[in-house]
Amino acid sequence: MKKEDILAQLNAMSENTLMHTLGIEYTDVDLVAGFLEAKMPVRPLVHQPMGLLHGGASAALAESLGSAASAMLVDREKFAVLGIELSCNHLRSKKEGVVTGTARIVHKGRSTHLWTIEIKDESGRLISHCKLNNMIVPRRKENLKNE
Repeated sequence: MKKEDILAQLNAMSENTLMHTLGIEYTDVDLVAGFLEAKMPVRPLVHQPMGLLHGGASAALAESLGSAASAMLVDREKFAVLGIELSCNHLRSKKEGVVTGTARIVHKGRSTHLWTIEIKDESGRLISHCKLNNMIVPRRKENLKNE
């Protein structure tokens, strides 16, 4: 599948979800190299009360990236991806503009995937450094929504 098709599929899957609400848009992918990138606008919708990017919005961007990237690496008719641990270090604040998150695979096992996600501003300064561990489980059609 071509890069443009993968990105179109990911962005279509985000409609009417938290990713859509936050304005997250998948922008680059290379499954062979093991990375996925997305952008999120920094605006009042993602601010905390002091007018800064909310750490939860950064965490949502990180988990969205790592989960979507894992989903692209498994047979989604047979397996589901479940985030089991997310850790974020918020290193710099941001009031407006755009942040870009890049998820890179660290470990691709049969039952777990480990990702690092770096969220940077337009100048390439690190805003948040995150780690996401996903569990890959057999899909139970009666319990999980088919994507």
